[in-house]
Amino acid sequence: MLHQQYNLVLSSRATILDYIKTISEEDFLSENSTFGRGSIRNLLVHICDTYASWIAERALKKEIIYKPFVEYNTLADCIAYFEVINSYIEEFLNTFENDYRTDLEITRNGKIVGLSPLKLFTHAITHEFHHKGQIMSLSRHLGYIPVDADIIH
Repeated sequence: MLHQQYNLVLSSRATILDYIKTISEEDFLSENSTFGRGSIRNLLVHICDTYASWIAERALKKEIIYKPFVEYNTLADCIAYFEVINSYIEEFLNTFENDYRTDLEITRNGKIVGLSPLKLFTHAITHEFHHKGQIMSLSRHLGYIPVDADIIH
């Protein structure tokens, strides 16, 4: 079931990434302090970093090296990062497909907490959609007309 849900996330993400291809490189990198992480690029990297943190690092116990936003200069760089994230999600879903409900011991703010794979997955995908909204708002602020990237349209 979660594989199917992630496929819906991927479909929405593809719509957003195709839309972002219509945005100039200058606007893609343009910093605006009223929009979360400041730029469309930064928001995309932050989305990936959050998946890497909760899914790869905490749940799958992988060692992750986070690069600064400035090392992602183009949309292609961000798409490549999403491809890495997709492989982590695939591994995560396969690892926990027989039990999404049993809590894992996860470190959060220096403390061990119990969080189920279902909760981790839900947190990561809803986080992506939250920032998708910021990307659409930021692009509108920059003079673009956002596309409908909802799962149901």
